[in-house]
Amino acid sequence: MHIYVNGRNIEITDAIKAYVKEKFGKVAAHYDQIQGIDVVLSVIKNPAASGKHVAEVSCKMNTGVVRCEEAGESMYESIDLLADKLARQVQKFKDKSLGTDKSSIRTDVGAVEETVEAVEE
Repeated sequence: MHIYVNGRNIEITDAIKAYVKEKFGKVAAHYDQIQGIDVVLSVIKNPAASGKHVAEVSCKMNTGVVRCEEAGESMYESIDLLADKLARQVQKFKDKSLGTDKSSIRTDVGAVEETVEAVEE
């Protein structure tokens, strides 16, 4: 599994590259189907724009691709937000592919049976 870090309008330092690999390496450890993670860090040079530091990620897996984008006031903030968002989306993708997603009300039969028993009493 490879983590590629690219920059637009910014020079990628070793510190930023190490920080990205640390954050996204944790995400990659949760799911073994990840083949590669492409991270693009960019800076918007417009002085009127808010959230000038933008981080984008494309996570390639065996059965699909997950893409996320976050913006923040600092590059480290946007990387943190992006890592959290990617972790949630990869977990959701993993649950769907393994069939363990139990967030649907239609599959939660136990709660319905408990409600019916309480009403009957």
